[in-house]
Amino acid sequence: MATITVYGTPVSTYVRTVRLLLEEASAEYDLKSVGIFNGENDSSEYRAKNPFGKVPTLEVDGELLYETAAITDYLDTVVASNKFSPSNPLSKARMRQIMAIVDSYFYSSAITTIVIQRLIVPNQGGKTDEDAVKNAIAPAKTAAEAIESLTVGSPYLLGSELSIADFYLIPIFIYLSQTPEFDAITAQTPKLRTWWDQVNKLKSVNQVCA
Repeated sequence: MATITVYGTPVSTYVRTVRLLLEEASAEYDLKSVGIFNGENDSSEYRAKNPFGKVPTLEVDGELLYETAAITDYLDTVVASNKFSPSNPLSKARMRQIMAIVDSYFYSSAITTIVIQRLIVPNQGGKTDEDAVKNAIAPAKTAAEAIESLTVGSPYLLGSELSIADFYLIPIFIYLSQTPEFDAITAQTPKLRTWWDQVNKLKSVNQVCA
């Protein structure tokens, strides 16, 4: 059996995406913490693994892989027998579409701005930039509603089975749901609200995101 190591900060949404897949696949792996708040990710040791200093990085039997989309695609193939990628070509494309929306549009507004300003900055003794938060609501709402339009439900994003798309979105909602802006951002996304009520109960979510 391959030796799988995930390098990254446990609170990172993308580290959680990778771990959710591994937990749902019942795969054994080691998690080695790499701090993004104390500069560990910028160390020469870590940049030898990932030249961009981002998390996560995956190591499998000495081979290194970074970028979450690449990691999840690889792990889905080698540890989950493609269980988390729809066989239907259009559904698979929808999965990748949702992943891209999270990467390109949702993460920046929801996490980099709203969550950081609402949860992290005050916790570190700073003052929330209310204007930044206010300006991030509309793009976050647009991203959520775009995902809503692609969501099948019953009960997961693409139907009756979990997919990588779910693993991408769950960690975003974990944090965003702790902010006052969550209700406004998801006001027009009833399928996502129902989805969230369901996936929030998953054992893997509790293990990874508690």
